[in-house]
Amino acid sequence: MSTVTESALLEALEAVVDPNTGKGFVEAKCIRNLSIEGGDVTFDVVLGYPARSQHAALRSALVAAARKVPGVGNVSVSMRTNVVSHAVQRGVQLLPNIKNVVAVASGKGGVGKSTTTVNLALALAAEGASVGILDADVYGPSQPTMLGIDGKPESVDGKTMEPLENYGVQVISIGFMVEPDQAMIWRGPMATQALEQLLRQTNWRDLDYLLVDMPPGTGDIALTLSQRVPLTGAVIVTTPQDIALIDARKGLKMFEKVGVPILGIVENMAVHVCSNCGHVEHIFGADGGKHMAAEYKVDYLGALPLTMKIREQADSGRPTVVAEPDGDIAALYRQVARKVGDRKSVV
Repeated sequence: MSTVTESALLEALEAVVDPNTGKGFVEAKCIRNLSIEGGDVTFDVVLGYPARSQHAALRSALVAAARKVPGVGNVSVSMRTNVVSHAVQRGVQLLPNIKNVVAVASGKGGVGKSTTTVNLALALAAEGASVGILDADVYGPSQPTMLGIDGKPESVDGKTMEPLENYGVQVISIGFMVEPDQAMIWRGPMATQALEQLLRQTNWRDLDYLLVDMPPGTGDIALTLSQRVPLTGAVIVTTPQDIALIDARKGLKMFEKVGVPILGIVENMAVHVCSNCGHVEHIFGADGGKHMAAEYKVDYLGALPLTMKIREQADSGRPTVVAEPDGDIAALYRQVARKVGDRKSVV
């Protein structure tokens, strides 16, 4: 019987490539604790991003590769995720219990930024991450409605507050503090101060990712938040429409100027498929976000369709990722989530 060696195993495992990163697991140093006892092989695979839905397929590929080595019998592979903290802007105070803060931004309103934020958060959570949302869209807070949360945050010590939670995602929003029909008539400095208090006085519980649903545009509030919140990166949401892209470019440049990395561009409302006849139509144009990503040499995270379901599910307090977790659209959101996680992954 052939003697199984570590070098032979690693050589065989080199052929297995992570579909999310494009790198081999051996090259990326994801293989840990390799143990050989006779013909029995065990090892761990540590991913730097959440990808629970793909663990079974990845494990099968690694087991199959290991079994090609002569003498190998049983193969046991343990998959786990280790999301680590990453660098933020210089001079910005870090937040306790939060590994990574990601801004989700748009150059203008109406492109689906908040809907993308909530589904991206739920997708990251579904893939195994601990996730929170700061609803910083102070003049139009929509996260309480989309997450189906009705209530006010509690304070145990009178100084800090507990985030509310649904579907495994922690949330804080100015919308929890006011009546739904109450207008926030605040000037920029007052709104910015309130948001900083929400961010820093909330008892976030061990988050891998905090997604910040940014106010649209590049005004005073958005600029101040991008300078004061310790961001590890930003996701830009746009439609393919030329008018939306003009403003999305401004948002991208704002983050670049304050030293925040662009994790990528999400192209929302990219295509509409008629529910009656199946006709495909690019109502807002085709591939505008993809062309913008190529122009600025940033990652194109994916395209999401214009469909009534996404709107209806968000309005009802059950966003697509939880309403239809096995559906095609939820799979698209999970794909974007894995890319966002991978862009900041260092194991």
